Amino acid sequence: MIIAKFIVIISLGYLIGAIPSGILVGRLTKGIDVREYGSGSTGVANVLRTLGIGAGVAVFAADLTKGACSVLIAGAIVGSGSSMLHAAMVAAALAAIIGHNWPIYIGFQGGRGVTTGFGGLLVMAWPVALACFGVFLVVVALSRYVSLGSILGVTSVIVVMLPLSLLRIEPLAYLAFSIVAGGIIIFRHRENIARLLAGTERKLGERADKRSRQ
Repeated sequence: MIIAKFIVIISLGYLIGAIPSGILVGRLTKGIDVREYGSGSTGVANVLRTLGIGAGVAVFAADLTKGACSVLIAGAIVGSGSSMLHAAMVAAALAAIIGHNWPIYIGFQGGRGVTTGFGGLLVMAWPVALACFGVFLVVVALSRYVSLGSILGVTSVIVVMLPLSLLRIEPLAYLAFSIVAGGIIIFRHRENIARLLAGTERKLGERADKRSRQ
């Protein structure tokens, strides 16, 4: 029975996470595919550069909701008293991140998973989520690099969660989530890392140009 529940949880998490918020907002507001602009990502940062603040806020809210809803649904399926509750929530959050990054609806070309992962973490451990979001905001404010803020933000989740999990303040499953999700998100930022090192990464406020088809 628990295996069947986990199959449902992971499947729903993936399908919810795969909802292409950035594509939907781009087509509804400007009739464009945001993957043809800037970094080619469907996430908040590329939408912000391509479509502006209003569209960026809308996609941020939608992507955050995808992660949060996936975790809440997982909790409802296994029940709040289940010994597998934390594992189920982690499975749902990771599935949502994978769905966001590699969405089946649009040819597996999605975003980076930062906001969707943040939404899941808000449900699981909101104090950690907010503290690490603060790290993201400070880094972006000082550097104007959203990608750098995202990378250091997810890294800070691991740093904060490690002692909390070892001291049993937070479940060990949440430490596993922070490591796996952080690894996925940093992997998805590998092109951004290369541009940061080369000094060619776009800063916050710079508009996204249409991508070359070469």
